[in-house]
Amino acid sequence: MLLQFGIDWGQLLRDIIAYGIQGIIAIIIILVAWAIGSVIGRAVNRLIERTGLEKAFDRTDVGKAFRAAGIDLSNLIGMLITAFVVVIGIVVALGYLRIGGEAGVLVAQVAEYLPRLIGGIILLTAGLILVALLTDYIGKLLTGLFPKQFVEIGEMLRNLLLIGLIALIVSIALDLMLFTGPLVYPLILGTVIIGAGIFIGHTVVRNIIEDHPEFASAAPYAKFLVYLIFLMVGLGAIFANFPQAAHVIQNVAWGIAIAAALLLVPVIYTLAKKMAGETKG
Repeated sequence: MLLQFGIDWGQLLRDIIAYGIQGIIAIIIILVAWAIGSVIGRAVNRLIERTGLEKAFDRTDVGKAFRAAGIDLSNLIGMLITAFVVVIGIVVALGYLRIGGEAGVLVAQVAEYLPRLIGGIILLTAGLILVALLTDYIGKLLTGLFPKQFVEIGEMLRNLLLIGLIALIVSIALDLMLFTGPLVYPLILGTVIIGAGIFIGHTVVRNIIEDHPEFASAAPYAKFLVYLIFLMVGLGAIFANFPQAAHVIQNVAWGIAIAAALLLVPVIYTLAKKMAGETKG
């Protein structure tokens, strides 16, 4: 009865054994990759701690943000290195299995993409470390070059450089991870514009108040206006590839500009009246 259906049990048994052996070898490859990755990851972790790179990074603004989020730099890099080696092992194991059909094509695509994903995350992390250290060094140089009354200008330039370099690193990492599209680069550009506007508005308004204390009462309005301008420009850059959304943002920007101007009228009048009174006195 079994032979009636044309089942070759001997061949079936041989196939099961062959696939079983291939599966075991694939698992061994992944385990070996995990063991090698763990050794390399721990070595990198200790190397970062002993070289003092982690302590130097912790003194930067980005490092402080990492610590506040509970992220340990050396552990993070060690884990990423381990993950990268394991992913390479998974790719080798999947290639050894030679899965056929549509499932094999899908598995091959996933296996091809995984190293890009982990590599992009490693590039992003390493880039943030280098950018933080570089901008901290440049910030110290600028602080020494500028007179005391312009120290904040040096800090502003350092922060702007930090934002620009982070945007560059993010852009390169996203390219490596194949995260591209009509919204990616405008999103990065818009974020840089908004971040730069916050630093510029805060620094400029604070310097004006220090030099002209009589404008202190108008400072909140000035900051709000500067932030609002850069926010609208940044949103316009983000949605530049979407004409309808950009048109809506443009109309909203005009409305906000008119409202802000109306709000500033009494402030300007009060300041002018105050300054005129001081002049007469």
